[in-house]
Amino acid sequence: MCKNETFADRVISFNEKLKLEERLPGNIRAMNPFAGNPAALTTSSAFYRKYYNDNRKRHLLLGINPGRFGAGVTGIPFTDTKRLEEKCGLGITGLKTHEPSSVFVYEVIDAYGGVCKFFRDFYINSPSPLGFVKKTEDGRELNFNYYDSRELQDALEGFMARCIKEHIALGIYTDTALCLGSGKNFRYLSSLNEKHRFFKKIVPLEHPRYIMQYRSRDKEYFISKYLSALAGLRDNIIRS
Repeated sequence: MCKNETFADRVISFNEKLKLEERLPGNIRAMNPFAGNPAALTTSSAFYRKYYNDNRKRHLLLGINPGRFGAGVTGIPFTDTKRLEEKCGLGITGLKTHEPSSVFVYEVIDAYGGVCKFFRDFYINSPSPLGFVKKTEDGRELNFNYYDSRELQDALEGFMARCIKEHIALGIYTDTALCLGSGKNFRYLSSLNEKHRFFKKIVPLEHPRYIMQYRSRDKEYFISKYLSALAGLRDNIIRS
């Protein structure tokens, strides 16, 4: 770590170097927005310089893997182009995407106190910073989660372990991480954490996509639940 490097510098360097060398099952391909869309690297770099241009430590929120309409386009986890423009004042020319998970996450961010306050305290990414799509028999490509195929999960284990270690090296507290996904994602991350001891504790929260798709009537309850978990991490910092 260079003496004058900021958190933003380290994230941008991570994104620039991000690649997957592991072989994937034949009908699944990885999405790397930084390789596939040069504007994603430019815009995401502007985002990190805007909100992470310091050397503050932060707590980590880990999702599953990027989707086609959020980080798969913008390079910024849980951020579609609409939230990127409306909430962060940044845009990608010629691209318009809407991602329900992004809607929920930015409602949490607003309730926490806004983008500047939230990103000052927290960093969001995924055990796999690359997304995946699966090709169907009729030629369509659908979002695919790393845990939906045991073959894919096994192929990615080393990659995901390396990525989590690199996330921590950015300047991440290792007392507690939040896992966005209280089912399969939490079970897998807990198992991986037992092997590698990344964090003392991982706390699960329902995934934003699940909330928006199946529990939207209870959205305010889940926003409050997220805020309580975030406040717990912040208070741990203050007490220490």
